[in-house]
Amino acid sequence: MRLMLTIPALLVALLLAGCGKKENDTEKWYKGNLHTHSYWSDGDEFPEMIMDWYKTGGYDFVALTDHNILAEGEKWLVVPKGRVYEEAFDKYLQKFGEQWVTYKRDTGRIQVKLKSYAEYKPKFEDKDFLIMQAEEISDRFDGKPIHMNATNIQKLVSPQGGESVTDVMQRNLDAVMKQREETGVPMFPHINHPNFHYAITLQDMIDLKGERFFEVYNGHPQVHNYGDSLRPGTEYMWDEINVAYHRKNQPFLYGLATDDSHNYHLFGAEYSNAGRGWVMVLADSLTPSSLISAMEKGNFYSTTGVILEEVEIALGALTIKVKEDPGVQYNIQFIGTTGQDQHTRILKQVSGTKASLELLDSYIFVRARITSDKLKENPFQDGDYETAWTQPVSGDR
Repeated sequence: MRLMLTIPALLVALLLAGCGKKENDTEKWYKGNLHTHSYWSDGDEFPEMIMDWYKTGGYDFVALTDHNILAEGEKWLVVPKGRVYEEAFDKYLQKFGEQWVTYKRDTGRIQVKLKSYAEYKPKFEDKDFLIMQAEEISDRFDGKPIHMNATNIQKLVSPQGGESVTDVMQRNLDAVMKQREETGVPMFPHINHPNFHYAITLQDMIDLKGERFFEVYNGHPQVHNYGDSLRPGTEYMWDEINVAYHRKNQPFLYGLATDDSHNYHLFGAEYSNAGRGWVMVLADSLTPSSLISAMEKGNFYSTTGVILEEVEIALGALTIKVKEDPGVQYNIQFIGTTGQDQHTRILKQVSGTKASLELLDSYIFVRARITSDKLKENPFQDGDYETAWTQPVSGDR
């Protein structure tokens, strides 16, 4: 799986704001999830079991993003009542042993001391697996839940509050970027599931300054990725935001796919399970600085299962090549807009595993959506097909 770029070296600098560009032979694809929960907040599994699931499942990096808390200090959990959770504790104890697990039984209930980030990180992290400290900053305005993730933070960011939905997001965004500036450590915020309780509108996000990422796909069953008869889905919102950002001369907003996993023992569309959405990042090393730098350049795509071999920008064209799954059919759609279009539209679509689109100067941006006819296993919504989204790139690069 390679990303090819066959352009003269003097053009490389012109392509730094686009999607998926291979600039040297050391770069490779890294698979990661940037939104997941544990017993440290409202997930129903121990951090070590979660890390083990992602690591053995072929992921290269993960960020555990519990609500308004970092996994530090001492915290005891009373294992929830019910056979499924008690059996899950037994599996946890069996897997990691009495020397690792600190627990006690009292009046028929099991109490467990949760392992901190500093404790579980070295147990799993190696040259092939990275864990980044993160948080889901969970704020509110006028009863609306406003959640933003902060990836690779070094200390807790408390919810900042504010006088409007946009103001709350802006204050939390600014708090993360202030920590980045003060520490010199690369980190970034992203907007979570804007349609959760339909709390964050299109205009709320358009009015933001400095946000580069949001979740175009989230695996939680209550986030309304596709909108409803009255309100737009996240993919429509994504395009409208980028049209507005272009007019304001702001960098493009990039779209993430995430799990937002909470449930690890009960499965189905009504639960928030792991493995539904992830990002594939093209970076030169498995380090936070390399991954974040690549993502801020748009060198990644988001997916629920479709894997790409190439996302190539060369000779004035965007080319997509899919890693073919035998027996599966693919549809590649190039989506974009010009200054004369009222909204984005499908500029070209091809049935197959490879397609190209000429990047005309008149295009404000172009991105690709690749859909297969393979049903997603344990989907966000019954009937979903595996899909991938590349990041927007401007016509003039």
